Amino acid sequence: MPVLDLEQLKNITMDDADLMREILESLISDTSRQLLALERALGDANVKETLRLAHYSKGACASVGATSTARILQQIEQQAAAGDLLSCGASLESLQQEFQRLQAEAANLT
Repeated sequence: MPVLDLEQLKNITMDDADLMREILESLISDTSRQLLALERALGDANVKETLRLAHYSKGACASVGATSTARILQQIEQQAAAGDLLSCGASLESLQQEFQRLQAEAANLT
């Protein structure tokens, strides 16, 4: 699965390179904050907040084509819904690695 679905990003930005950069920068900034909050929620064993943050971030990532990041966030959302915070922690590690890949790919587009 690709880190970033460029066709989806191009479609939502009407292939406007400046808008693509702006959207990716905004996504990365917002998702960075959300991942820190997600890590805190997991550390506090706060299932409800973990579920909320994963759901929010999943939607944001999916909407712009950050498909692999959205997939892992969906996994975390499902694990949190099941009350399985241990699995959420393992998925969070994968998410952080995938998010780094997304950041690198986004940097190559700018």
